[in-house]
Amino acid sequence: MNASNILMGCRIVPVVVIDDLTIAVPLAETLLSAGLEAIEVTLRTPVGIAAIEKIANEVPDMIVGAGSIREAHQVKAVASVGAKFAVSPGSSPTLLDAAEDDNMPFIPGAASPTETLRLLERGYTLQKLFPAEVTGGTEYLRAIGGPIPEVSFMPTGGISTNNVSNYLALDNVAPKSLLADRNFAAIESLAVDAANF
Repeated sequence: MNASNILMGCRIVPVVVIDDLTIAVPLAETLLSAGLEAIEVTLRTPVGIAAIEKIANEVPDMIVGAGSIREAHQVKAVASVGAKFAVSPGSSPTLLDAAEDDNMPFIPGAASPTETLRLLERGYTLQKLFPAEVTGGTEYLRAIGGPIPEVSFMPTGGISTNNVSNYLALDNVAPKSLLADRNFAAIESLAVDAANF
């Protein structure tokens, strides 16, 4: 399934790596109060799935998704805990089939025109560009937007407060230490700034 409808209007989706389950809910509440309505919790830590479940259950107004999906079984696992969408750094036929079989709104990764077209053939009009900066960043997105205007991208990898406005200016398109310090006021300030780009 295409995730475009679920994330409609969400220009920024923070990608978070949660190492400590106790910060999942306060972080989601902070981002939501700052005006960001969606969050992508990566599966890079042992508590990733539990964090998605806590956010889904305790912050129901937040659209919570799962990131770093690499294996087909992860699609079912994140769907069972309340993830509303799933994101992968790439794509494979097995992953795409799993997302379609589980009716999971999915954002597969593409880093070339060939990958973009293959995913478009399967109906994916929202795709992840990863790693965005290494792949060509805003110049790549501007170039691919001409011949493939049907696809919008969720660029990640190398995007920060220093260059986010360059990405948001395109038609087709929070520091970890603050989490460790539980500095939710600073996170909220950054999120408010990001929401107002």
